[in-house]
Amino acid sequence: MSEVCQKCGLPKDLCVCTTIAKEEEKIKIYSERKRYRKTMTVVEGISKDVNKKDILTKLKTKFACGGTIKDGNIELQGDHKRRAKEMMIKMGFPEDMIEISD
Repeated sequence: MSEVCQKCGLPKDLCVCTTIAKEEEKIKIYSERKRYRKTMTVVEGISKDVNKKDILTKLKTKFACGGTIKDGNIELQGDHKRRAKEMMIKMGFPEDMIEISD
């Protein structure tokens, strides 16, 4: 017998909670300067319902950079704003809910 999701009541393999959470989020991607004039790309606005560690791992692997989760935001080393938006769209986030700030 499979596990049941606490939110939707469906079995874990049929759970739609993460899909619904991805569609309702307003994500903001921007870059900021850190110590020693290093650029950091920040992905902000991902809810707790979505696995941030999984997203971070995929982004770090794709961009060949370091990164972390700090204060609920994903931080990537380097300037990856445009590429991060493309990857987020491929992961199932709607394009019109992702905003890039300069």
